[in-house]
Amino acid sequence: MNSNYWILIGAAVVIFLILKRMSLASPKTTKEWLDKGVKVIDVRGVDEYQVRHLPGAINIPLDRLRDEIGQFAPNKDQELLLHCLSGGRSAIAKGMLKRMGYGNVLNLGSYGRAARILNAPITTGKTR
Repeated sequence: MNSNYWILIGAAVVIFLILKRMSLASPKTTKEWLDKGVKVIDVRGVDEYQVRHLPGAINIPLDRLRDEIGQFAPNKDQELLLHCLSGGRSAIAKGMLKRMGYGNVLNLGSYGRAARILNAPITTGKTR
């Protein structure tokens, strides 16, 4: 393959990473929302959540989000912070919730990023 192909692939990867980073909640906004008592939703699977999770995070797996979000967030104006393992499922969840009418939803991204921003100890065991 010629060098132009690899340059194009490299540029596409850089653009993707920049766009992904721009779509994540800022630490400042996250902390402001946390001070107001925002709910943190972990959209990973139940098994992943049981292995380790952030204290206080509510586990609603992505495939059950549409059916279960109303139990935990009946007010579509309330603020929600989402996270998963890598940030992909939480990005999908954010779009899904926006389409459902939830107006204040931010993606924390990956589990590790969420833990760092929340300055949270990691817990294990089943908590819902």
